[in-house]
Amino acid sequence: MYMEKLMRLIEMTPLLLLLFLPFVFAGHDYNQALSKSILFFEAQRSGYLPHNQRVTWRANSGLNDGKASGVDLVGGYYDAGDNVKFGLPMAFTITMMSWSIIEYGKQMGANGELGHAMEAIKWGTDYLIKAHPEPYVLYGEVGDGNSDHYCWQRPEDMTTDRHAYKIDPSNPGSDLAGETAAAMAAASIVFRRSNPAYSTELLRHAYQLFEFADKYRGKYDSSITVAQKYYRSISGYNDELLWAAAWLYQASNNEYYLNYLGKNGDSMGGTGWAMTEFGWDVKYAGVQTLVAKFLMQGKAGLHAPVFERYHQKAEYFMCSLIGKGGRNIQKTPGGLIFRQRWNNMQFVTSASFLATVYSDYLASSRGSLKCAAGNVAPSELLSFAKSQVDYILGDNPRATSYMVGYGNNFPRQVHHRASSIVSFKVDPKFVACRQGYATWYSRKASDPNVLTGAIVGGPDAYDNFADERDNYEQTEPATYNNAPLLGILARLGGGHGGYNQLLPVVVPAPNPVVAKPKPAPKPKFTPTPATSSNPITIEQKMTTSWNAKGKTYYRYSTIVTNKSYKTLKDLKLSISKLYGPLWGLSKSSNSYGFPTWLNSLPAGKSIEFVYIHSTSPADVSVSSYNLA
Repeated sequence: MYMEKLMRLIEMTPLLLLLFLPFVFAGHDYNQALSKSILFFEAQRSGYLPHNQRVTWRANSGLNDGKASGVDLVGGYYDAGDNVKFGLPMAFTITMMSWSIIEYGKQMGANGELGHAMEAIKWGTDYLIKAHPEPYVLYGEVGDGNSDHYCWQRPEDMTTDRHAYKIDPSNPGSDLAGETAAAMAAASIVFRRSNPAYSTELLRHAYQLFEFADKYRGKYDSSITVAQKYYRSISGYNDELLWAAAWLYQASNNEYYLNYLGKNGDSMGGTGWAMTEFGWDVKYAGVQTLVAKFLMQGKAGLHAPVFERYHQKAEYFMCSLIGKGGRNIQKTPGGLIFRQRWNNMQFVTSASFLATVYSDYLASSRGSLKCAAGNVAPSELLSFAKSQVDYILGDNPRATSYMVGYGNNFPRQVHHRASSIVSFKVDPKFVACRQGYATWYSRKASDPNVLTGAIVGGPDAYDNFADERDNYEQTEPATYNNAPLLGILARLGGGHGGYNQLLPVVVPAPNPVVAKPKPAPKPKFTPTPATSSNPITIEQKMTTSWNAKGKTYYRYSTIVTNKSYKTLKDLKLSISKLYGPLWGLSKSSNSYGFPTWLNSLPAGKSIEFVYIHSTSPADVSVSSYNLA
C-alpha cells in the first residue's frame, strides 16, 4: 500500500523524491566548463572587438559611448541580456574574476586558460580606467535601462539613448567608487608579475577611488537615479568601504587599510552583520572572509579582537551554507541554494566561491569550521561547493545544464538580445527597436547564436525551469553569475596543488604549457550498437541510487546519438518496462520524441534524457526516424 502511494507521488510530483536523495556526483569536465565560462565574457564585450575575438558572431558596438560628455567610454561589458553598461555589477564582476585568479591562477595556468581569464579582466579594467578620468569623478553607467528595455536590438544596431552618468563630490556614490576601488586593487595583484606598469596604474586608481568613496559619502543610486530600478544599492555603502579597504590592504600591505578595517569594523557593520547572502550589492560576507584570512595569516596585530568578530561572522555564513548554523540558507528539494526567483544563480556561484576559498584557508591553517551543530572539516565546505557546481552542470532533477553550451540539455531560448537575433555578420540588415520584439523576441525557436558558457538565472524554489525567452527571471544570464564560478571550476578541475593558500600570492605568468587532465573513470554503459541499418545508438547508465522505506530507486541517464552523416528528424522511441517519471523527451501516444525545444539532431550529435524507477533499465529502442 505504501509503495502504491509512493509511486503515485513520484508520478505526480517527482521532485518530492529528492527529499530522500543526496546526489552522487557525476564525472563533470570542470576544465571544459571553465573554458566555456570564460568565453561567455567575450560575448558581453562592448566597443571595438580585438583581432583575437573568439565569439565571432559578435561585432563592434557602442562606439560613441561617452562622446556627448566629452569622455571616451568605449569598451567594457554589457551586464546581462541587455545593452547597458552598469558600473556597480561590472566592477563586482572584475573583483570576483580577479579573486578567482589570485586564489587559483596556478590551476588556470595548468588548464591553459589563465591568459584568457586575464584578458577578460583587462577588458573590464581598461574601461574602468577610462571611466575614472579625474580623482573625484567616476562614470557609473552608460545607457538607460528604461529605453534599452523598450527595444530588442543587437548591440551592433543600438538606437537607444547612450547618455553617460557620473558621480562626483556634489553627487557622491561611495558604494560604486568603493567597489571600483576593490576591482582595481584586486586586478593590480593579478597583473603585478606579468604587467607591473599596468598593475601600478590600477593601484593608483584604487587609492584615489577609495579616498573619493570615503571622503564624499553617499549612495550612488541617489546620484545616478536611473540605476535604481535595476541595481539599487539596498545595503548602502559601508560594506563597499570595508570591502575596498580589505582589497587595498591585500594589494599594497599598507597598514592604513588594515587599521581602517580594525577601527571601522564595528561601526560599519563588518563585525555585526550575520549574513546568508553575498553578491554585487551586499559584500559583508566577502569582507568577513578576507579579514578571517588576514587573522589566520597572523596579520591582525592590535586589531585581533575586532578581527575575531569578523571571523565569527564569516563562520556563521559558512555554517549556514551547509545547514549546520543557527539560521540556514534555504535550498531547493534538489539541493540548490535558493535566495530569490529572479536570477537566483548569482547567489549560488558567489556563495560557493566563498565556501571554496574558506575551505582552503582552513585547510592551510590546519583549522576546522566551528558551527552551532559542532566542528566541521574544511573538506565539507568544498564538497558543498562542488555539489552546487554539479547541480549547475546537470546533476539536478531536470538533468538540465544551466551553463549554455555545456552538456546536451541546456537552455536554448536565452533572454539575451545579441544571441537571440541573427548575427550582424550573417545578416547586417538593420533590426529596428520594436521590430526585434516582433521578429526575434517572440520567436519560439532556439537562439541563432549559442551564448556559450553563460550561466542563466536558473530554476525556482522547487527545481522547476521553463526554457522560454520571455522568462527573464530564469533564462537571463549575467556576468556576475560567471565571475565567481571561474575560481571554483579551476579549483575542482586542477585540485589543490599542494600549496598553502595563506602564503603571499604569486599569480603565474599566462600561457604556460597545458597539462593534460586525467581522464575521468568511464561509467559502464549498456549500448545499442550502430549499424548501417540503424545509425542511432542508445547508451544507458545508472547515475545514482538511494533507499526509501526499504526500497532501492535508481536514476538512469540515456544518451541517444546520431551516428549517421545526415540530420536526424522525426525520431520516435519505444520505451517499455518504465515504472517512474521521465524527463527530456516529449510523449505522443505510445512513443517518445524529441523534446519541444529540438526539431532535429545533426550528424554526430546526442541528446540525453533521464528517468527514475526501482528496477533495472527500461527497454529503449528506435521505432522510426528520417534522415535528411
